[in-house]
Amino acid sequence: MSNSNSSSNRIVVPEAKEAMNRFKMEAASEVGVNLRQGYNGDLTSRQAGSIGGQMVKKMIEAYENSMK
Repeated sequence: MSNSNSSSNRIVVPEAKEAMNRFKMEAASEVGVNLRQGYNGDLTSRQAGSIGGQMVKKMIEAYENSMK
């Protein structure tokens, strides 16, 4: 099995990195998770999952709104 997909989470457009970080911090705030700049390895799986889930929810809502 090839390891070529090991960096699938990289941001393709470097300029988007800061915007994605702001988006992640906003999503964390909305679900009540105290996210810090830098290392957040002490988060539980539940907390990390709720941040990711909130981000996906907001992306879907934005897409649906763009279709109107």
